[in-house]
Amino acid sequence: MHYADRFFAAADGLRLHFRDYPGPADRPPLLCLPGLTRNVRDFAALAELYSPRFRVLALEFRGRGESDYDPQPARYTPLTYAADVQQLLDHLALEQAIFVGTSLGGLVTMAVATLAPQRIAATILNDVGPELDPAGLERIGSYVGKRERFANWGQASSALASKHQHAFPRYGPAEWLAMARRNCREGGGEIRFDYDPAIAGAFASAAATAPIDLWPFFAALAQKPLLLVRGALSELLGAETAAKMRLAAPAMSFVEVPDVGHAPMLDEAEAARAIDAFLSSLVA
Repeated sequence: MHYADRFFAAADGLRLHFRDYPGPADRPPLLCLPGLTRNVRDFAALAELYSPRFRVLALEFRGRGESDYDPQPARYTPLTYAADVQQLLDHLALEQAIFVGTSLGGLVTMAVATLAPQRIAATILNDVGPELDPAGLERIGSYVGKRERFANWGQASSALASKHQHAFPRYGPAEWLAMARRNCREGGGEIRFDYDPAIAGAFASAAATAPIDLWPFFAALAQKPLLLVRGALSELLGAETAAKMRLAAPAMSFVEVPDVGHAPMLDEAEAARAIDAFLSSLVA
């Protein structure tokens, strides 16, 4: 798939990376924001589905992929990422985007909806909400920042399968290898996860503090067209929370992806149909 690798400077000078897939200039682009340890490669399949019908932008948060690592790890927070997102839109002279937020990316989108609601044309919220299941947070905390190294791609894919088989029970060797290549990078004779391990400190600090009430953030997000995607096996976005979200935002579209946990890749048949219908409603 054709795309351009581009960079821009955040307000504090860090050089941040994004992929830019071609699409028309007369409609808001899809702006894809990844999960805690993830990067732009997670959105390659989604971009292939929707570019060039839409321009697709995929941002790597600071400390991930080709973006600079932050010398002050305390800045690895959703509010910092939200400021970076707005800086990217300013850099591209874009007034609005259709946000696609997976996990952490969805929390960042909720922050943008509160701080700068005019930048959001619509949102696809992927397996995250204003309440996060403690079991899912505990599982993420069990593996983030562990500085694992692998001698080959087979070892990397086996390690991912051992950690995440419960979330993707239909995956076979080919799918686990593809996930490894999305999550990891090769260099110096070894394979490692493609993020700054220091993000684990900020995650642990946030988990140890009193939780913030995110329902007002979600209410701000729900003022614009909204699609919620949930993995039926998700440990982070519980079914009860998803039901509460649907009550709080009755105009919100919703789809549950069977046999998938946290988080759907958004190219599953059920997710793709729902996203097709949602995007069609925006440009009809």
